[in-house]
Amino acid sequence: MDKKTIIKTLEKIALYMELQGENPFKVSAFRKAAQVLELDARSLTEMDNILTLKGIGAATGAVIEDLINHGESSLLIELQNKVPSGLLPLLKLPGLGGKKIAKLYKELQIDSIESLKEACEAKKVQTLAGFAAKTEEKILLEIEALQTKPERTAVWQLEPIVEMIERKLKTITKIAKFSVAGSYRRIKEASKDIDFIIATSSPKEVRDELLNELPILKTIAAGDTKVSVTLDVENEVDVDFRLVELHQYASALNHFTGSKDHNIKMRQIAKEQGKKISEYGVELEDGNMQHFHSEEDFYAYFDLPFIPPTVREDGSEFTKLDQLPFLVELDDIKGDFHMHTTWSDGAHSIEEMVEACRQKGYSHVVITDHSDYLKVANGLSKERLLHQIEIIRSLNEKYKDIEILAGTEMDILPDGSLDFEDEVLQQLDFVIASIHSSFSQPQEKIMERLFHAIKNPNVDMIAHPTGRIIEQRNGYNPDVPTLIEWAKEYGKILELNANPYRLDLQTEYLKLAKEKGVPIAINTDAHHINQLKYMDIGVRYAQKAWLHKENVVNTWTLEKFMHYITK
Repeated sequence: MDKKTIIKTLEKIALYMELQGENPFKVSAFRKAAQVLELDARSLTEMDNILTLKGIGAATGAVIEDLINHGESSLLIELQNKVPSGLLPLLKLPGLGGKKIAKLYKELQIDSIESLKEACEAKKVQTLAGFAAKTEEKILLEIEALQTKPERTAVWQLEPIVEMIERKLKTITKIAKFSVAGSYRRIKEASKDIDFIIATSSPKEVRDELLNELPILKTIAAGDTKVSVTLDVENEVDVDFRLVELHQYASALNHFTGSKDHNIKMRQIAKEQGKKISEYGVELEDGNMQHFHSEEDFYAYFDLPFIPPTVREDGSEFTKLDQLPFLVELDDIKGDFHMHTTWSDGAHSIEEMVEACRQKGYSHVVITDHSDYLKVANGLSKERLLHQIEIIRSLNEKYKDIEILAGTEMDILPDGSLDFEDEVLQQLDFVIASIHSSFSQPQEKIMERLFHAIKNPNVDMIAHPTGRIIEQRNGYNPDVPTLIEWAKEYGKILELNANPYRLDLQTEYLKLAKEKGVPIAINTDAHHINQLKYMDIGVRYAQKAWLHKENVVNTWTLEKFMHYITK
């Protein structure tokens, strides 16, 4: 038994319980247990007693024991037999979670996408409490979009698969170098498959190890230069491995990273210089091949600066080469301003989060636990928040190399009011306002809520401004250009939430914010020290919008940051 199987089982049980209309606290217990294990870097064998971990209760512990002792969960089997299999595909429709699907099944016996479509067309869904005629229209549109759009897998679903593959590749001694390539390396929000480039002088041995070590559902091709497989993971995905010689590696990595339009432009530039690019190097007039030690050398050969994978898109990047030196980079980041601790729904104490940030060399961080309204996340009451502020102030006496700022992620309530009064907010260093509820409200009401927050002089930033989850949830549909105008008018920060679930704001709005002079904060929204790593993907996503270092408040000194939020 391995930890990944336990995590998947707990998540599946939570999902099936939700589809059955089970008590939400019971559902939440299984999801929390899965998250605790997911965020724990240790393997099952490295844990003294998995059942003693904080977040593992009696019910979840019984499932874990069942898995360890018998290799399967009798509870999951029981739930799978009760829940119609046709309900699971309904989860792909944005706006339909487990609770709503359970209601549709219970009230209208809807057990598939086809029966849901029929019920919407017959106007039966709008008769249910919590649904309306507009809901039916939206569901029908989402069903049509689902049935017509190409199959893509979201970046947050691909991330753990890529990490699993990378761990396997590191154990294969015959591999000299490897890298993920393709659209995933370019930080596209979703991809059809995953590409890896592997440098090796022993392709047959590497091929055999790949086929033996990976959880393969189907082998598509298995040659000396290319291995293509479908992986048997939760989100079945095709993976292509290109096996090349070490001297071919840089050119192959560049070619298979793409994009197609970027490669076409590079071939045009090469042709103008009397050169010819292939996927393994540059073909010379005498028939030999020019190879490169790195991608930097590859671009330099054509008198070009290094172009990061994140901006290799439609060819327009070649008109912005003068901006490349100013793009924000991970080394520029001095702090993370959105993170959670055990005071709300985080997995670590304030000190543990601060220590992890110290290891990253940050000069300042903000602790921003949830506010009282978000009960499911153990949101802080006014009294608890005031006590936390005292704790943070005292911790600053201990640390001399990092400043800990007291903050909150405060809910903008459905009626537009804020979860804390101004007298409380005034005692904080940094106030985040965000929406976690009533996503289905009309856009006018959503904007009214956001405006009430953004005009408050004590609010510093709007977090994950659209509420989207990539390829799964569209969010609450704000008028983002207007929100950006308000942020400019009131001097507020907008967030690029770096969690790969969100990447919110998306690139088109980040570009507009930059154009309007609205500062952006790249934050991890970390609930575990392992999630602080999301700063990397956030920075690279910001590069896709051509954000400069100066546009990102995380790159500012503490003095400049404090001056901005207190002015």
